[in-house]
Amino acid sequence: MRKPIVLGVLAAIAAVVVVAGGGYIYYFSGLRTSPPQLGLSASPAPSSSTAAPSTSLSGRWFVGPGSVAGYRVKELFVGQTSKHEAVARTSSVSGDMTVSGDATGYLVNNIKITVELADLRSKDQVAGRDVSDRDGSVARQLSVRGYPTASFTAVSASVPAGVISGPVDVATGGKLTIHGVTKDITVKAKAQFVGDTVEIAGSILIDMNDYKVPPPEVPFVTVDAATTIEFDIFMKKAL
Repeated sequence: MRKPIVLGVLAAIAAVVVVAGGGYIYYFSGLRTSPPQLGLSASPAPSSSTAAPSTSLSGRWFVGPGSVAGYRVKELFVGQTSKHEAVARTSSVSGDMTVSGDATGYLVNNIKITVELADLRSKDQVAGRDVSDRDGSVARQLSVRGYPTASFTAVSASVPAGVISGPVDVATGGKLTIHGVTKDITVKAKAQFVGDTVEIAGSILIDMNDYKVPPPEVPFVTVDAATTIEFDIFMKKAL
């Protein structure tokens, strides 16, 4: 009786190895894609144009439709040598800022941007894997029930007058709050004025551990602590 039992067990093990091996080859086959980093997407006014904006920049501006924020982080699948870039984004972005100045230059005050973390959704693709499974793990690591948002605030930022005719570089210091931890950071971005909209796109490199967020633990995957927060925000002036 022992021999048939042993043979049965060996056959079962062999079947598992074959199935798992096939899944391994498919899952880690290198068929992986990630969307490009967020950047200015709207078409700026021609640089030769001297026409004035359709609205004055001075006043209060609010985050409008089309705004997106998210993260990208490197992860290494077991058995692989090249890392995959996991990307998640959300359009649940809100905030406002106040602009003053004229054609010689602008000052932006009281900047605040808030992102709803529970709405982050994975946008990359990995053959043989449902990347949306990652979203639950990320939500748990971020403790979104207790800390549902991430926010950036800044007292002020200077914007070159050239923003009315094309993209300009903008940098400002501010405070980033994630998981209840607030850190001083510097944000570098590009901004442009198109029609009646100000578009601001950029990124911030952080270490998850600085915000007491351990990298997500996913089977067969090692996740880096270094994380890029990226954003493409469209501001509309209050009526």
